[in-house]
Amino acid sequence: MKNILNAPFVKEMCDVTANMYRLGWDERNGGNISYLLNEEEVAQYLDLSKVIREIPTGFTAKSLVGKIFIVTGTGKYFKNVAADPETNLGIIRIKEDATTAELLWGYKDGGRFTSELPAHLMSHMARLSVDPQNRVVMHSHPTNLLAMNYVHELDEAKLTHTLWEMCTECIVVFPDGVGVLPWMLCGTNEIGEATAEKMKEFRLVVWGMHGIYGAGKTMDETFGLIETVEKAAQIYMLTCNRPRVNTIKDEEMVRLAEFFKVKYRKDFLNL
Repeated sequence: MKNILNAPFVKEMCDVTANMYRLGWDERNGGNISYLLNEEEVAQYLDLSKVIREIPTGFTAKSLVGKIFIVTGTGKYFKNVAADPETNLGIIRIKEDATTAELLWGYKDGGRFTSELPAHLMSHMARLSVDPQNRVVMHSHPTNLLAMNYVHELDEAKLTHTLWEMCTECIVVFPDGVGVLPWMLCGTNEIGEATAEKMKEFRLVVWGMHGIYGAGKTMDETFGLIETVEKAAQIYMLTCNRPRVNTIKDEEMVRLAEFFKVKYRKDFLNL
């Protein structure tokens, strides 16, 4: 059996959590990540017949029965993940009853998965129904995007349009736009259900005055989606109080999208 600490998926979690903390996106124990793993790959590192303990999820995830995830722990600081992955991360499998997680590795201090796990599982179900290759769900509190929430209308079309205007790459990186939810109580099934509904249409969902959820095929893709939105929000915040002399025109965004052959939200443009 190979050493689990050398597993690519554990290293990815260590690297991305360290980067998110370094960038100031995930202060204290803010933020969480879940990553759908390949059973055959996990079996190289763990005896899948050995369950450490069972933890109720608080949600029924029938379509995820038997699926294995690596998930950040509740109350854990991203800055500590790389130094002690086994305490700050856990590998879980959704049991046959669809409401219980079997702990296969991690949370060695008796901890458990993030309190946002129901929202993550709902988002995984939504994204997998749209694209079976989507395996990562990531939540963070990017500073400039959060600041933008307070000075910009929280309207999907308007927010997306503004972000697209900020960087030439934006309409190419997230042509499906950004979904938006108003402020809602976090850690509840209600916000999870609302996020999952948006995830059927968007890979990025802003939680008003809170942060953002992103979904993608790989850790890099998901991180890159949030990173690009945050860069656009930063440019907006640096320029929003100054006269706009230049901008990327809607016709130019169309040229970009068509040149790079991406399916974009035409209804979010003013043509």
